[in-house]
Amino acid sequence: MLEGKRIVLGVTGGIAAYKAIELCRRLVDAGAHVVPIMTAGAEHFIGRTTLSALASEPVQTELWDNPTTPIPHTHIGQGADLVLVAPATARLLAAYRIGLSTDLLTNTLLATRAPVIVCPAMHTEMWEHPSVVENVAVLRSRGVHVVEPESGRLAGGDVGAGRLADPASIVAAVERVLGPRDLEGTSVVVSAGGTREPIDAVRVIANRSSGKQGYAVAAEAAARGARVTLVSTVSLPVPAGVEIVAVETAEQMERAMVTAAADHEVVVMSAAVADFRPKAAADGKLKKRDGTPEIILEPTPDILAGLGARKRVGQILVGFAAETDDLLSNATEKLRSKHLDLIVANDVSAPRVGFAHDTNAVTLLRPDAEPVEIDLASKRDVARAVIDTIIDISVSIRSRHRQDPS
Repeated sequence: MLEGKRIVLGVTGGIAAYKAIELCRRLVDAGAHVVPIMTAGAEHFIGRTTLSALASEPVQTELWDNPTTPIPHTHIGQGADLVLVAPATARLLAAYRIGLSTDLLTNTLLATRAPVIVCPAMHTEMWEHPSVVENVAVLRSRGVHVVEPESGRLAGGDVGAGRLADPASIVAAVERVLGPRDLEGTSVVVSAGGTREPIDAVRVIANRSSGKQGYAVAAEAAARGARVTLVSTVSLPVPAGVEIVAVETAEQMERAMVTAAADHEVVVMSAAVADFRPKAAADGKLKKRDGTPEIILEPTPDILAGLGARKRVGQILVGFAAETDDLLSNATEKLRSKHLDLIVANDVSAPRVGFAHDTNAVTLLRPDAEPVEIDLASKRDVARAVIDTIIDISVSIRSRHRQDPS
């Protein structure tokens, strides 16, 4: 989503400037061309050599005597797809609000027509000061995007609101601003992770699913404007703007997914649900001294089939098929029998594919189209392909409805 985007990263003089290093790395990893600007205050906290090494070009600090152009602020501002300031100090917010241009960063902010994101970071007392509150409100009213600070431990050891947002949350905000908003007004529910079925108070029947692919789908949908609910069995960082529903067993996931599907237009069932569970789980811990227990299994609910049976007109249902053999035949049968609009099939026995990996290779199957193969790629890239296909399906459904409104 950020591939080839030119992002100006402004770093000001706050203790949270050290987080700009990680933020820069994440932006570059996402494909952005990062143009770094540091204020004089920022150089009290991080060295320009570090940021230059991680960014796409060397740090710029000077408004005057710039070796590349006599008017660096207009050159940088006009060439930007987005200007991001992280951290943004109270001083920067005040200067930007009143149009006070004192250095390269403030001049660039005034000389750009690109979208601007500011990420404030300061002590709680400063963040809550009426002048800062007013400055932020005025900037919002002018269309500036604000990633609000989080609550937590601050410099000096005190705790409160004011710490810079997590770099992952800031990158998600950048993606929302720069990415297509083609899911605006759409609600999406995604399941993720492997269910855990209790044997006793300690042990469970589980599988190898990490939940990474489901989280990637949720993050991509949210970045493209959807209202997203994520039903999850795992503890991973929750994508910005996503509502999380924590579950553990197949039965709990079924209840959560059925409830969510009632008012979501897109249902993505990417979780790896256990096919069987112990018929009776022991209340306490089974002891080895008592001998080998006999565990009788029973089927878990087929959540995807149930969602397919309940599917409303116009609702899009997506399933996943993790296979080790007969990939296409098994996935095609699942697509048909469970009334799916799309199935994402992968061979989890292949290298770097599926469970626990950060990469995946999948085949996308639809009832009305030829299979589409997605070669080995990051799970976020796979998620992007899945969302693109969902949007194409949605367009087809609307077209059919216009032709036959009955």
